[in-house]
Amino acid sequence: MRPTPPGSEPPSHTFSPPSGGPSGYPASAYPSQSWQQPKSPKRGNGWKWALGTVALVAVIGVTAAVTSIVVHKEGGGGSQSAQAPTPADRGTSADIASADDTRPVGVIIEDPSCAAATPILETRAAAQRNGWDRRDPSVPVTAWSPETRAQYEAVAQSMLLSADQLIPVAKLTPHRVMRELYEQIIAYSRAYAESVSAYQPEENAALVSTNASTAVSLICAAIKNGSAAARGPLTVQAPARSDLQEAGDGANPARFLTEPNPECAAWEKALNEFDNNTVQWRAIPADIPAGDWTPEQKSITKAVIPVMRRLASQQVGSGEQSGNALWQDFADLSAQYRLAYAEALPTYVASDDALSAVSLRLGSMVNAACRLVER
Repeated sequence: MRPTPPGSEPPSHTFSPPSGGPSGYPASAYPSQSWQQPKSPKRGNGWKWALGTVALVAVIGVTAAVTSIVVHKEGGGGSQSAQAPTPADRGTSADIASADDTRPVGVIIEDPSCAAATPILETRAAAQRNGWDRRDPSVPVTAWSPETRAQYEAVAQSMLLSADQLIPVAKLTPHRVMRELYEQIIAYSRAYAESVSAYQPEENAALVSTNASTAVSLICAAIKNGSAAARGPLTVQAPARSDLQEAGDGANPARFLTEPNPECAAWEKALNEFDNNTVQWRAIPADIPAGDWTPEQKSITKAVIPVMRRLASQQVGSGEQSGNALWQDFADLSAQYRLAYAEALPTYVASDDALSAVSLRLGSMVNAACRLVER
């Protein structure tokens, strides 16, 4: 089975990221070599893999393998920023639950929107298995066969439909940043659907949309498997901010990045550095708990913790310097999940891998948005 082309979303209950091979594929490369789904899943091939083979990363490969190891935690505590706000926290808005959420972004330990979002995202993924998931994305629109054109148009329609279906879902979440993620799925799904008639091979609108949707699915997976509640309270809370973007027209959200931003280069550089500095760590099968690591694996993992903390700091810095309130929320969210994962590593269990995957997807989402406006 060859890697999925950019923008496609294999079903969450069957997909696992490839193991082995290079540390990551460039966004413009679509490797044709075959790979087998591993018995012991590894941590994927870095953020470039997330750009090159956008997919719902083992949401149940993260949860199915995990729930057999870790007891599901109902409720649970958590940091102030991670818990769902009380009705008083939500203000008087009866329409958008997160309208008055001004708290610092943190690891999300509960969210009522997950139940509604999951079947929408899974149905959208299923629609892409009409042959579009096996397409050659380098073929220009002028060379499409009638069958290929029908596949692209059907996927475009499924993205439009899921975008409409997520509008009321976005109103359910009490977390500002989760609503913002839903809104970017909506905005970039529509942008991709509208671009199909003048198709461009890099498909960056699809990459933004699918990385955002995968991040949402993984956030929900981390809630369900208990890793968010177990690890989220261990992180240092992000600072409060006053430059928040107010809830706007949820039915017609705008893309969060519409023109080149100087911080795009710094963001990609940080991701590349992280990718290069975590090759050995990413080769360790993700289903091995800390208690079963070899001495070498323990040493590799200990060495990668400061690398993760540095990436989190770099992402927060880029978010602040971007001058973009939504980018800053996404940067803070990525950093919080990365820090929670770093804190988890000394006592790592397989369910914790969802935390790292959330950060990976958010980083790739921002990078794809940058590439879209820079092309």
